[in-house]
Amino acid sequence: MGSDGVPDYPQATWRLIVDSEAAGATNMAVDEAILNGVIDGTSLPTVRFFRWSPPCLSLGRNQSLAEADLPACHADGIDVVRRPTGGRSILHTDELTYSVSLLQTDPRAAGGIVEGYRRLSEGLLAGLHHLGVHLAQAAGQKATRSQSTAVCFESPSDYEITVGGRKLVGSAQWRMRGGVLQHGSLPLFGDLARVVDYLAFPFAEREAQRQRLHHRALTLEEAAGTRYPFERTARALAEGFAVALSLDLVPGELTPQERSLVAELRDGRYANPAWTARL
Repeated sequence: MGSDGVPDYPQATWRLIVDSEAAGATNMAVDEAILNGVIDGTSLPTVRFFRWSPPCLSLGRNQSLAEADLPACHADGIDVVRRPTGGRSILHTDELTYSVSLLQTDPRAAGGIVEGYRRLSEGLLAGLHHLGVHLAQAAGQKATRSQSTAVCFESPSDYEITVGGRKLVGSAQWRMRGGVLQHGSLPLFGDLARVVDYLAFPFAEREAQRQRLHHRALTLEEAAGTRYPFERTARALAEGFAVALSLDLVPGELTPQERSLVAELRDGRYANPAWTARL
């Protein structure tokens, strides 16, 4: 442990990918393809920042599709995709999404899932500090089953990023074949309560859900007092990951093997209605 309380990690070289906008099925396929490359040893551990077009409602791996208001999504051109990770619903729009793919043997992933959240969240915290969000802290309590709703940003889980008790970054993690994928959503601006319009809440409950979200979550613009564009936010978070996790981040792109797997995963899983409707 360093004198500043940050763990001393051995210096490592990772890949940095800053992607253009893509559809939800493609984004999820890219994350899984990168994780497979890292596991197979053909790709460096990777930090990726990306966006979504069109806007997309993503469901957690084990969340029921019945919690989505599909007619409302279709009417407004909102994609629906199921993530490989757990958690609850997120409306991906006006945001920066990050993903980190690494091996479980990496000291930055040491311990269980909760400990992994804590370690990787140090990179997010350092990046947010670059943007003037000095009140952010990795803290939170898991919601009990009776407290949980269909909305990811309704309450923080252990070691997610909060500001003044309000959730700023929603993250989820998946471990498979010795690899770790963590990805999460940082809303840059806009109305976080829009997600309620695309979930199957009874009409009478929608306003209460909107008010709850306004009370319990916030955007980066609210937290920092200014609006940062995607590119500036990505640079700051990359700097944060590099400093907090002792990384040399080398800009890169997908390998040919990853691109081939993206097409396979997108068509065979994430754009496949059978995967989306699995629950």
